[in-house]
Amino acid sequence: MQKHNTEAFEQEPTLEQLEMELPVVLDGQVSLGELLSRVMQAIYAELSELAETLPNMSDAARKRTIADWVVKTKKQVVKLYAITKWTRDAQTVQKCMNLTAFLMNQNQQFEDVMAGITYARESLDPARLRNHDLLTSLDVLTSGTYKRLPSGIKKSIVPIPPLTDAEVLKTLSDMEDIMRYRLRMREIIPVEMSQHRIGPYLKLLCDPGGGKVLFTVPNLFETSVCLRGADKIDGWFFVNVKFLFTVGGDMTGTDTFPQEPTGVSKRYITDEADARMTHYLPLPEPVEALSDTEVPERPKLPEGTVDVPLIRLYNFLQMMALSYQLQILWYQATRMCSLGWGQYLKVEMLNGNRSLAVSYWTRPTPPSVSGRPQAPNRIKLPSHGGTLTISIVENRATLNTGPARSPVARMVAELQQKAKLREGRPSDEVEGLKFDVKWEPMKGALGVAIDQDECMTSIGELLVDSHNLDFEAMLHRVITAHAKAILKVFQVQLQRGPTRNVFSPEGKVNLDDSNGGYHVLRVHLCADEVVIISIDIRTGRMNLRDTGDLAAAGRGPRFAAISDRLNENPNMLLEALIRLRFNTITDLVEQKANYLGLQVFRHRNFLKEELQKLGPSARGMMYIQLSSFPSHYLVLVITDEDFRYALISVKVIPDSMYGNMIMEDIGWLDVRRIRGEKGAGSTFEVVVGPRSAELQGGQKRKRNPGPVANDRRRREDNFHLETQTLRELYAYCCARVAYTKVEAQFKLRGIPYTHVNPTSALPQSSALSYMQSSLANSIPALCVQSSDILSGAPAAEAAMPNIRVIPLNWWSDKKAQVVTCVKLKYVQQPVGKRAAAGRSSTDIIRPSKRIIYDATEAVVSFLSEQVDTCVDEFLEEWARVSKMVVIAREVARMAKEQKWQDVRLLSFDLQTVEFAYASDYTVSISCTDQLSPTGGSFELRFSRCQRSLPLPPPNTLAPPPVPFTHPHFRSNPHEEAEPYLRQVLRHGPLAPSLHRLVGLLRDTLPIAVELDRLMVAAREDRVPLGRSRQSSAKGSADEPWFDTFVKGMGWWRVLYGDLRHALDLRLMTGKRIAILDASHSLFQGANTLAVQSSSSSPPQNGSDVLVLQPIPDFRALVLDAVRSTSPRPSGGVSTSRGRITPIDVGVVCEGGAVGPVIRALHERVLKKLKGG
Repeated sequence: MQKHNTEAFEQEPTLEQLEMELPVVLDGQVSLGELLSRVMQAIYAELSELAETLPNMSDAARKRTIADWVVKTKKQVVKLYAITKWTRDAQTVQKCMNLTAFLMNQNQQFEDVMAGITYARESLDPARLRNHDLLTSLDVLTSGTYKRLPSGIKKSIVPIPPLTDAEVLKTLSDMEDIMRYRLRMREIIPVEMSQHRIGPYLKLLCDPGGGKVLFTVPNLFETSVCLRGADKIDGWFFVNVKFLFTVGGDMTGTDTFPQEPTGVSKRYITDEADARMTHYLPLPEPVEALSDTEVPERPKLPEGTVDVPLIRLYNFLQMMALSYQLQILWYQATRMCSLGWGQYLKVEMLNGNRSLAVSYWTRPTPPSVSGRPQAPNRIKLPSHGGTLTISIVENRATLNTGPARSPVARMVAELQQKAKLREGRPSDEVEGLKFDVKWEPMKGALGVAIDQDECMTSIGELLVDSHNLDFEAMLHRVITAHAKAILKVFQVQLQRGPTRNVFSPEGKVNLDDSNGGYHVLRVHLCADEVVIISIDIRTGRMNLRDTGDLAAAGRGPRFAAISDRLNENPNMLLEALIRLRFNTITDLVEQKANYLGLQVFRHRNFLKEELQKLGPSARGMMYIQLSSFPSHYLVLVITDEDFRYALISVKVIPDSMYGNMIMEDIGWLDVRRIRGEKGAGSTFEVVVGPRSAELQGGQKRKRNPGPVANDRRRREDNFHLETQTLRELYAYCCARVAYTKVEAQFKLRGIPYTHVNPTSALPQSSALSYMQSSLANSIPALCVQSSDILSGAPAAEAAMPNIRVIPLNWWSDKKAQVVTCVKLKYVQQPVGKRAAAGRSSTDIIRPSKRIIYDATEAVVSFLSEQVDTCVDEFLEEWARVSKMVVIAREVARMAKEQKWQDVRLLSFDLQTVEFAYASDYTVSISCTDQLSPTGGSFELRFSRCQRSLPLPPPNTLAPPPVPFTHPHFRSNPHEEAEPYLRQVLRHGPLAPSLHRLVGLLRDTLPIAVELDRLMVAAREDRVPLGRSRQSSAKGSADEPWFDTFVKGMGWWRVLYGDLRHALDLRLMTGKRIAILDASHSLFQGANTLAVQSSSSSPPQNGSDVLVLQPIPDFRALVLDAVRSTSPRPSGGVSTSRGRITPIDVGVVCEGGAVGPVIRALHERVLKKLKGG
C-alpha cells in the first residue's frame, strides 16, 4: 500500500499539463478571420466604387481600370492564400513561441540570482567594523579624561555665551547709522535704485528687514544688502532679492518661476552679487597659507577711480531680472509647443540667450519629385508666416553714452557724482537695458502681401509687461492682426478682382470680428448659404466652413479638400469660391428636387454647341426631367446674378456613340409672371416659345425670347429657391408640355382652338374641383368648338358650342391626364342601380373611371389617361356616350310617341342603357369600338326584370304569364337572336334604328316566348300540347324530340328529331307571323314545288336525306290545327287574339294568335312524325 502511494506521488505530469503551464505569447499576431474579413471588405468596397465610376468612363479607360484592379486584387488574394497555407502550422509555431518565452523567463531568473549574489559579495566588505582607537582608550583608562580631543568639537559642543537683546539692538542700530552715513556721503547709488529704505532696529524682532538696506527698482527687482563691518574698507554683502513680475496666462509657471529665488538659484545669485560688490576689495588673510598654492592677485582701481559696488550690483540684478523674464517667456513659448503648437511654432534663443525668436505658421517644405514639373500658377510660399523677436538691448541716450534717462534723473545723477566723487570718476557705469519687441511678417505669407505699417498701427506698440508676462497673448495679438490683414486683402480681391460681378454688391463679402475676437471673412454664396473663411491662428491654414441649411456631415469632406488645396496654392481662392458657389447652388437645387421626388441631373450628354444655346452667361445647368414626359426637362441655368429657367425638349441622336442629345425646343420661363406677382404682366400669357416651326392648323403661341431685359437689379435672394417655387415651376412645365401635346393633336386634325382665361365661366364639372393647383390662374385653358371637334361624330348636336380641354395632375407626382368638359343641351337624369352605385353626390355620378357626369349642370367630363391620345380617347368616349344619351332619350319618348306604355327606361349611366320593351322583358345596350373603320358595334344583353304588377297592361304584346316556379323560365328568349338584332342599330340614323329594333323585339316576342315554353314543357313534360293532355310514356322519359333555334332576323325554326322535317316561323309585314313547312322556300316560285303536300312516301335515295322533306299531310295538319284553335269553319278564322289564315304551305296569323296555333300545329306534326 505504501509503495503504491509513493508511485502515485512520484508520477510525472502529462504533456498537456506541462503545456498549460507555458506562458501564452500573442504579441505581433493577428487573427486570420479578421484578416480575411478586412481583405474581403476592401475588395467589396473597391468593386462598389468601380460600379459607380465605370459607367462614366470611356471603353478603353474601363478596360484599363478593370485590368489594373484585377492584377492588384490577384496579388492580395495570392498573399492571402499563402498566409492561409502557413496557418496550418500556427499551432506548432504558437507552442514554440510559448517555449521560447518560458526559457527566456528561466534565463532572466538565473541572471537575477547571479546579480543578487554579486551584490551581496560586494556589500559585505564595507560592512566590516573599523579598527579600535587604542590611544584614546589608554588615555581614558589612565587619566580619566580625553587628552587628544579636537578643538572644533569643543567649540561645537561648548556653547558661546549669546548676546543679549540690548546688545543686538545696539549693534544693529550702529550698523544702520553707518550704512546711512555711507549711502548719503560716499556710495554712488544709481538713480534707478534711488528708492531705498533702511529697516528700523526697534522692529527687528517683528520685522526681518531691520539692519539692512532695501533697494526697490520698479518693474525689475527688490534687493537688500548689508555692510560687512564699520571700517572704511569693509564692503557690502548680498542678502536677498525679489524679482518684481507676475506670470500671466497659464498659471503653471507660477511655481516654476518664483519671485524670490531659492536653492541653487539663490546661491548662484548671492555668490555672483558678492563677487561683483567685492571685486576691488582685498581678500581676508588666510589662517595657514599653503606653500605650494599661488594666490591670484586682486584687481586694483586705476588712479583717480572710485569703487562703486552698488552700480555693479544694479547692472547685475537688472540683467538677471530681464533674463528671468525672458526665460519665463521662453518657457511659455515652449509650453505652447507641447500643447499643440509644436508643428507650427519654432522657438529659438539667440545672442547668448539675450534674444527670443519665435516663428509662427511654420510649414514643412514640400518634397520635390524629380521629373514632375511644378504647376505654373502655383506660387512658392515662405517657410513660415512671421517672426516675433523679444531681445534685451541697451537703452542708451542719443546725445551721450549714458543710459536713457529723463532730464531730472540725469541731473540728479550728475549732482550725486560731483558731490560724492568730486574729481574722481566711478569705476563702472550704469548699463541701461530694456526689452525690444519686433514683429516681422513674411512677405507672401498665404500668397498675399500685407501693408505692415497699417498692421502696426492697428496693433500699437508691442511691450513686455512685467506685471503680466503672457507670451501667448502677445503672440495671439500679432497673429490676429496678421490674419485680419490677409483676410482684408482677400476681401479687396473678391470685391475688385475678376469676381467683382458676383461679390461686389454690398453685403456679399464682410470682414467680421464678432466670432470670439477672431476675424473671419463671410462670403455670401447664394440664398441663405454663407461660407466663412478663417485663418487658424495656430496653424496659419485657411479653413472654409458654411453656416447654411445644407451644413451637414456630407459636406465636411468637400470643404476639407478645398481648404487643403487653398493652403497649397492660395492664389486659387477666387476660383475655388466661384466653384464652391456653383456647387452650393447645385446642391441646393438638387436637395430641393430630391425632397420633391424629382429626377434631377447635373449633366446630360449635350455637345458644347448645344449648351451654347442656353446663352453665354450660363455658368452651370441643372436638368430636372419631367416624369410624365421623359423627353422634356426643366433647366435651371445658373448665371452670375441669378437663375434663368428654361423648358427644353430633347432628342437622342441615333448614330451617336455615347447617346448624345440635341435640344429641339427651348422656351424661357418668367417666374414672376408664372407665380402671378404684382407687376409681372398678364398671368395667362404663354411664356414658353418653341424654336421649331409651328404646326399648321392652330393658333401660334406667343414667344418670350429670354429673361426680362430691364430687370438687372441684384438682390440677396436671387438664388433663394423655395421648394414651393420649384414645385410650381415643375408643375407649370408639365402643364405646358401637356397643353403643347394637346395642341399638336388639334393641329394635326385641323381643329382650331383658342387660349382663354382659366377663370372664365366655361363648363366644368364641380366633381373636378379637387383637381386644381395654385398655378391654375397662370395656365391658359384650351377651348374648341363642338362643331369642329365633333364634326362627323354621332350626336354632335347634343353638345353645347364650347368644349373645354384641361390637362390634370401636372402639379402632382401622378400620371398626367386630360379632362374634356362638354355641356349637353338637355339634361338626362341617370337612373337605375348602376347609376346609384357610381353616384358620388346627389347630382354627380361616375359610371366609369373615365367619365364623370354632373346631372345638375348637364356637364360630361371625359378623363383621358394618355395625353398623347387624349383627343382620340375623347372622340371614342363621346361616340359611346352620345349614342347612349340618344338611346335613353328615344326610349323615354317611346311611351308617348309610339304609345308603347310598357316600354320604360330602367337604367342609364352614360355607358349602358337598359329598358323594358314589353312587360318585364328588358334589353341592355352598350357600345364598343366606336373609332374603328366599320363605325363600331353594339352589344345587346337580354334579361327579365322583376315584375312590379301582377298582370301586364292591356296593350302589351307579351303572352299571359304562366305560373312556372323554375328560374330558367325567367330568361329572355330573345337572347339567342342577339347577333342578328345588333345589326339593326348599325344601319341608318340611330333614333330610327332604335325604333325599328324595339318594334322588331315587340313583334317577335310572341314567337320567342312560345317556342321557349314548348322547349321547357317538353323537358319537364308538364305542359299539354293541345286542349287535352296527351302524354307518352316514351316521350316523358326521353329528351325533347325537337329543337328550336334562330335562323335570322325575325326567323325561327323548329327542327324535329329525324332532322328531315322542320317548321319555320317568320315575321311578316303588318305584324303578321307565318308558320311554314321549312322545306318550302319563300324565295321559290309556285311551280317549283317538288312534292305534294299529301305525299307521305319516304325518300327514294340516300342523297335526299341532306335536304328537308315536306311534312307528310301538312295541309291537313294545318287545317286541323286551325279548327282546333277556333270552332268556326275555316277560311279566314278570327279569334279574340287575331286573325288566322291557312295557306298552301302553312298558316298566317296575327301576333296575338300565334301561341295557340303554334302549340296545336306542333303537337300534330310531332305526333305525325313519330308515327302516332
